[in-house]
Amino acid sequence: MESMLNKLKSTVTKVTADVTSAVMGNPVTREFDVGRHIASGGNGLAWKIFNGTKKSTKQEVAVFVFDKKLIDKYQKFEKDQIIDSLKRGVQQLTRLRHPRLLTVQHPLEESRDCLAFCTEPVFASLANVLGNLENLPSTVSTDMKDYKLYDVETKYGLLQVSEGLSFLHSSVKMVHGNITPENIILNKNGAWKIMGFDFCVSSTNPSEQEPKFPCKEWDPNLPSLCLPNPEYLAPEYILSVSCETASDMYSLGTVIYAVFNKGKPIFEVNKQDIYKSFSRQLDQLSRLGSSSLTSIPEEVREHVKLLLNVTPTVRPDADQMTKIPFFDDVGAVTLQYFDTLFQRDNLQKSQFFKGLPKVLSKLPKRVIVQRILPCLTSEFVNPDMVPFVLPNVLLIAEECTKEEYVKLILPELGPVFKQQEPIQASNMILLIFLQKMDLLLTKTPPDEIKNSVLPMVYRALEAPSIQIQELCLNIIPTFANLIDYPSMKNALIPRIKNACLQTSSLAVRVNSLVCLGKILEYLDKWFVLDDILPFLQQIPSKEPAVLMGILGIYKCTFTHKKLGITKEQLAGKVLPHLIPLSIENNLNLNQFNSFISVIKEMLSRLESEHKTKLEQLHIMQEQQKSLDLGNASEESKVANIGNQQIDKVFNNIGADLLTGGESENKDDTLQNKHKKVSLTLEEKQKLAKEQEQAQKLKSQQPLKPQVHTPVAPVKQTKDLTDTLMDNMSSLTSLSVGTPKLPASSSFTSVPSSGLGMLFSTPIDNTKRNLTNGLNANMGFQTSGFGMPVNPNQNFFSHSSTAGATKMAAGPPAAFTGLADLSVPLAAGVKQTQQRPTDMSALNNLFGPQKPKVSMNQLSQQKPNQWLNQFAPPQVSPGMGSAVMGTQMNMVGQPAFGMQGNPFFNPQNFAQPPTTMTNSSSGSNDLKDLFG
Repeated sequence: MESMLNKLKSTVTKVTADVTSAVMGNPVTREFDVGRHIASGGNGLAWKIFNGTKKSTKQEVAVFVFDKKLIDKYQKFEKDQIIDSLKRGVQQLTRLRHPRLLTVQHPLEESRDCLAFCTEPVFASLANVLGNLENLPSTVSTDMKDYKLYDVETKYGLLQVSEGLSFLHSSVKMVHGNITPENIILNKNGAWKIMGFDFCVSSTNPSEQEPKFPCKEWDPNLPSLCLPNPEYLAPEYILSVSCETASDMYSLGTVIYAVFNKGKPIFEVNKQDIYKSFSRQLDQLSRLGSSSLTSIPEEVREHVKLLLNVTPTVRPDADQMTKIPFFDDVGAVTLQYFDTLFQRDNLQKSQFFKGLPKVLSKLPKRVIVQRILPCLTSEFVNPDMVPFVLPNVLLIAEECTKEEYVKLILPELGPVFKQQEPIQASNMILLIFLQKMDLLLTKTPPDEIKNSVLPMVYRALEAPSIQIQELCLNIIPTFANLIDYPSMKNALIPRIKNACLQTSSLAVRVNSLVCLGKILEYLDKWFVLDDILPFLQQIPSKEPAVLMGILGIYKCTFTHKKLGITKEQLAGKVLPHLIPLSIENNLNLNQFNSFISVIKEMLSRLESEHKTKLEQLHIMQEQQKSLDLGNASEESKVANIGNQQIDKVFNNIGADLLTGGESENKDDTLQNKHKKVSLTLEEKQKLAKEQEQAQKLKSQQPLKPQVHTPVAPVKQTKDLTDTLMDNMSSLTSLSVGTPKLPASSSFTSVPSSGLGMLFSTPIDNTKRNLTNGLNANMGFQTSGFGMPVNPNQNFFSHSSTAGATKMAAGPPAAFTGLADLSVPLAAGVKQTQQRPTDMSALNNLFGPQKPKVSMNQLSQQKPNQWLNQFAPPQVSPGMGSAVMGTQMNMVGQPAFGMQGNPFFNPQNFAQPPTTMTNSSSGSNDLKDLFG
């Protein structure tokens, strides 16, 4: 490992030293930075070629350096001859300007150690490409080793050389004199360029006459660098000391032969006896047959044979060679057209760019990247041409690696992403980019996606063109997985929603919904529930396609494993929105069935989840109750019994309100179904205490309002039944005609606040004249009752129903024979009424509790007197006349004058059965009501 590192270190040090020594002190280094040694070229490959950059503009260049150490072996006059020859060639190249000639960026500079000049970026010389690595570093680059010329490159390269010679022969009237692979340079883009004008010969005749080119006799004593390469030199140079444009065409023929023969020339020349070699060569050329040219393609074989003809006049000229069928290859013509692109107008360019994709598929990748791509990207400066160029650039990008795309294509696309003028071209650019969005997002770095690509997508969603919006919405799902979540949530989704709500196009609205449905899987659950689903309720249109889009989003969210809809959302928002949509008149049968199928599925899951929850809660409550019962005290048991009784009160009131308005026949039917239920021990004990307290109250002296001194109760035990029977003497005027009390009637204390919340208008019962079993004129204040007077109600029949229970027919078991004791009063005799006694001080003892009164006792009063006991002494002007004018019907039912008032309708408050009567028939009736 250490030896490898040392070897690498020595190589780098040697290369750096070579570069430093080669250009040390040369003026070229003032303006250019010299880089790595990449190639060699020129006569005898004497020029080292380095890559470099211009310091001021960072423009890439090639630096040609001739190290004078190469000629240290020569005498001084020979050195001067070599230097003069090299200078002449570079100076002549600098004066000439043509696309087929190597372009000089900086003229020749000489220093003590070297000669140097700068040209356009260069890859290598043709000799290097063909395998001649003379004057190259020991470590040749991989690109150089693996470089292989494709047929299209060879054809177009030879065509370029022919065009360069045509320029020299026709326009400049010059013979190059040394056309060899060393003097043909391949630039960075792969174009073949001519250099090495060291031995060029210009015409001595005026331009209007036949050109005449003087020729020097071959001097074998001169250094090799002062002589052209004899292997590519025409025979007339040596044998007849003459040259003409046809001599360059012979050299072109030998170059063609060498290209197809791995760099080997057709003849090898002995430089020590050059005349003998050329004489033998001339004889071979005169007998040259097709068998000697088998390595050359058949379509150009005959033309090469003509180029190698001994007679110069038989050889084709440069212009004729450019027109041979061999160069009519589609790839070569395409490359040639690119080189003349600047001469074409926009119409010609547009037609060419439209047909280019068909040609690109037939060309090698390196040719496309090196030769075609730079020409295409140069057209981005013309806004009108961008829509025609861009598809080809993106087509090339598909074949490039990510590194090549980032290095060669992405920098050129930056301005195109932001182009908005002209409008028509901008819209076409958006469409093209949207169609290739997957490519852009795959190969573009994340930062550039966020800064360049996504803003273009946002602009497309807001574009005025419906076609662009539709296309954008259609392709967004294809690359949604490549968009980072914050950009999707904060920028993309809001624009899709705006496009859906603000557009006037049905297609855009439907595509917006479809797009949202396809990208739901890339969003999180709570964003969908809080942002996407509420948005669906804002969509104004009711077209079937829109409704099915809405249904699709709901269904995707509902069924997706990652998302899902909570049962609260289902019950509160989703189903209330979906159910009305399902009955829209525009939906057909299949669409309606789709809605109903989803709704049923949602209801089924809602039922299942909530039932499971309730079952779990029920189990927990039962477990808690069992624990509480085991640890609770006697007071807790009594409190639980009281709570159960309150629940029964509310349940009976709810049943009463639901069954209110039924006929009396139905009430009687329900009453007849109740059966006697035995009391618990606690209830019996409490009933006995209440009876004892009632007895104490009866024996207590009346209290004055001003005196609040409590009177100690006298403990006296007296049977309640006997007391009630003693007070029946005032009720014998009426016959027994009212319904009888159920046998299970009893007193139970109920808090007043429970029922007070149900009714809004309290009634002061202390101002009523009531006749009851305890005292004919005793009044009790019921502050908790806010219920209007209803003659059908018995406020004292059972404490658990507190004025809202319905009486059951039949006398109680405790009052058997009570009906037999009643005697009708004589007609016309008025029943006297005693002055009511103020019993307000007893409120602290009783609260809302009311003594029970028998219906038989009330039924023995006169009808009007019975009604007046329930009527308030003061009636509001609006309803007083109706209440005061109430009459009793034939069965004791009051007939009100305000039949249209629902509040005073006695049927609105049907009397529920007594809570203590819990027969099986009564339970069945409640089950029928509440399911």
